[in-house]
Amino acid sequence: MSKRKDLIDIKKCRIIKEIRGQKAIDGAGVHLVRVLGNRDTKDFDPFLMLDSFDSTNPSDYTAGFPMHPHRGIETITYLISGEIVHEDSLGNKGSIRSGEVQWMTAGSGILHQEMPQKSERMLGFQLWLNLPREEKMVEPSYLSIGKEQIPIECLEGAEVRVISGKFEDAQGVIPRHIAPSIYDITLIKGGEIDIPVNPEETAFVFLIDGDAIIEGRQILNKTAVLFDRGESIMITAPKDTDSRIIFFSGKPLNEPIAWGGPVVMNTEVELKTTFNELEQGTFIKQR
Repeated sequence: MSKRKDLIDIKKCRIIKEIRGQKAIDGAGVHLVRVLGNRDTKDFDPFLMLDSFDSTNPSDYTAGFPMHPHRGIETITYLISGEIVHEDSLGNKGSIRSGEVQWMTAGSGILHQEMPQKSERMLGFQLWLNLPREEKMVEPSYLSIGKEQIPIECLEGAEVRVISGKFEDAQGVIPRHIAPSIYDITLIKGGEIDIPVNPEETAFVFLIDGDAIIEGRQILNKTAVLFDRGESIMITAPKDTDSRIIFFSGKPLNEPIAWGGPVVMNTEVELKTTFNELEQGTFIKQR
């Protein structure tokens, strides 16, 4: 084996963990696939929770997520197909439609609701992204990303939609706080892609629609695959079907996590304070 080949092998990211999403019910009765949760925070830092929506039956999701609080995190909702109507305690209203993203900074606290609408297929995900200690109580805000704002990089056998971060010549949005790289990658049958990775970041992929081949073996649909530190990840679509893959990469915070339902802080004292404020009606901070 040549020295050059040794170097190439060292740079490749290797699989260290696989998590197959499990069916769950949340909100007012929404059927979804829960992929990441409390048990995974250390390994996937700064990523907290990942839920995937995939249904052609409106009764699975139209009950929605009625008004509920968030503090200390950002929620990133991306729809490949479908529509979600949302509104919040600050008076904001709108819709997330196919190919669009809502990047919500809950910060010091917000009450909002998300109501999926009847569609041919509801396909997408919501990611919870942790905020660093010094930014957990920032003013709540939204970053709405339209379909036309997501650049597409076309490669042989692959198409990459760059939601945030940079891939080749395509630059996605630059968020105000945590700035992960998030790509929506479509591989045609037998197509492959070599994804550059920052070795200082936590990197994983989620197979949102279809299987994929990584390290010579087939990984099943609705599986999250976490990698060790390296500089690139090679993924191939099976010869008989296309693959849709979401790539995530972000710098870990390495901070303590106190997680209580829709609130993620650093200490149990901060959690207790938050829930006391919810009971006393002082949760929403006036600016």
